[in-house]
Amino acid sequence: MSAPQLENKTAIVTGAGKGIGRAIAETFAEAGARVIIFDFDEVSGKEAAAAINESGGKACFIQCDVSDEKSVKAAIASASITHDGYDILVNNAGIAHIGTVVSTEPEDFDRIMNVNVKGVYNMLHQVVPLLINRGGGVVLNMSSVASVAGLPDRFAYSTSKGAVHTMTFSVAADFIKDNIRCNCICPARVHTPFVDGYLEKTYPDNKEEMFQKLSEAQPIGRMAQPAEIGKLALYLCSDDASFITGQSYEIDGGYMNLRG
Repeated sequence: MSAPQLENKTAIVTGAGKGIGRAIAETFAEAGARVIIFDFDEVSGKEAAAAINESGGKACFIQCDVSDEKSVKAAIASASITHDGYDILVNNAGIAHIGTVVSTEPEDFDRIMNVNVKGVYNMLHQVVPLLINRGGGVVLNMSSVASVAGLPDRFAYSTSKGAVHTMTFSVAADFIKDNIRCNCICPARVHTPFVDGYLEKTYPDNKEEMFQKLSEAQPIGRMAQPAEIGKLALYLCSDDASFITGQSYEIDGGYMNLRG
């Protein structure tokens, strides 16, 4: 059985400068897609696009702050200069926050909601009409197990991912007749630069011990690798998944169902 392919497809992937987003962008490019990287970080975004192009793929970088409607409009206008349409939108850009409802300050809550929720809305609001005009397409949102499980000290983050989760179902229902599929992925902990940065900042004297503890939170005994998320994203955005819409996929090493 051949691997899912995306030849002649154009995909926008937000937050694709590093981590999960970069893995998705690289996986899509390997499958033949033209990848447009939207990221606020110009350095990492350019590096990701350059690496894909050097590997024989097709990618470009456009700086974009997904939380800013004007920035999103400008980025899409810039992309449209060289691309005549889009087939796939991956809403991956997001930020994390640690805290309870008591310790989370109003400015922290607003920041999380502006990026993780308003950012997804801004992209959907601008791109879904383009997919309709294209005759259909695929939307994939990055949610989290935090949207379906009670995680300690993740009040704002869980709230934001819960919104992304339900937005997925709404978009799937509203645009199924327009040949648009919409699904979401709910990862458990993934070994990204954010995890390394968090450990360096919070546990500088026992990083290795805490890394192992975080890894063992998943029954499978380790964190996911970004490339594993990329492979699931590829399947859901390919024609092999043409009968799948309005679904959420937990990729969690057994976290949701196998915890003792």
